[in-house]
Amino acid sequence: MSDIHPAPEEFSADQIGADPILRYFHYSHLPAVLQGASKPFCDLARHMVETLPRNPERTVALRKLLEAKDAAVRANVN
Repeated sequence: MSDIHPAPEEFSADQIGADPILRYFHYSHLPAVLQGASKPFCDLARHMVETLPRNPERTVALRKLLEAKDAAVRANVN
């Protein structure tokens, strides 16, 4: 895995190590308007990894959540 700059603040290295997809949910590096679109998805990803059992369906749910987050952020790019 390549380093992400700046380093994600929203999830720890251990969390990202256990679920690498979480690295795509960090948002602190984004401009404010894009942070507003991205943060709720990060919060939901955190909720999912903290409350759902780790299994293939959780992985699918995180992947689809990432797709939705990407679309929401793109909708705010001028």
